[in-house]
Amino acid sequence: MALGGAACAPLEFPAGPRTAPARLEPDAFVTADGARLPLRAWLPEGDARAVVLALHGFNDYGSAFEAPAQVLVRHGIATYAYDQRHFGANPDPGLWPGAATLAQDARDAFALVAARHPDAPVFLLGESMGGAVALLALDGAGGLRPAGVILAAPALWGWSTLTPLYKATLWLTAHVAPGARFSARGLNIQASDNIPMLRALGADSLVIKETRADAIWGLVHLMDAALAAPPADGVPMLLLYGANDQIIPPGPTRAFARRLGSRQRLAYYGTGWHMLLRDLRADIVLHDAAAWIADPDAALPSAADRAAAQFLAAP
Repeated sequence: MALGGAACAPLEFPAGPRTAPARLEPDAFVTADGARLPLRAWLPEGDARAVVLALHGFNDYGSAFEAPAQVLVRHGIATYAYDQRHFGANPDPGLWPGAATLAQDARDAFALVAARHPDAPVFLLGESMGGAVALLALDGAGGLRPAGVILAAPALWGWSTLTPLYKATLWLTAHVAPGARFSARGLNIQASDNIPMLRALGADSLVIKETRADAIWGLVHLMDAALAAPPADGVPMLLLYGANDQIIPPGPTRAFARRLGSRQRLAYYGTGWHMLLRDLRADIVLHDAAAWIADPDAALPSAADRAAAQFLAAP
């Protein structure tokens, strides 16, 4: 029975040995273990006044930042995004690479982007799962120290926030049938009010539609670690959250936001959904992000930072 249980344990597919320095190519981020992760870059004309390394969400890939990057480019901000391991156009999509591998990839990619733009401040942007990866990349030995971090609806729904029934169900499924696949069909969950965008994602063959049980297991471990990670002291941080988010519940986000330091703050959007950067009113959020990148201590144009007080005051 023990051997049978071990054979059905959740699987993880981490990076291999670091055999060469990581590098950037025109269309790939080549990791230290030789993996070629597809890379996209949106660059303004002339020198960028700031640079963003963007980390996409779960089951998504780097093209998630196509529309947001077009807005940032108009503000003179360059954006880089790569397909994280086992997502997008990478081999074996849907396998879970592990939180440590995702965080180390982010550290390596950030260092390369910063070296390419030595005269510009470099920021880290994480959307949903990418937000959790960003928090882990900041934490611990070798943690990043970017000019600032933007967390867009970060995935902070870890074990400590799950009900006992959810915990037991996920544990059983991930250990008994780790390769079982699940979709969001029938859950009646809406990620954005931008319906054409959602339909395009549904038709995109690189967006994962059915998720392995052990990948969900790994994601929850990642979110739990991110929720427990202390906000990096001295690193400006902007946490973006929408009132209509049906993916990440407000409780964990509120708890995390209450721990933010003096240069770290929450922006709360009453019309925002989970995909804040691609919602119908994404321009409001992106203009706030651009203004914050220009001056992390200034008030946001939309006043979403002031609207956050009521959200934080809720029980």
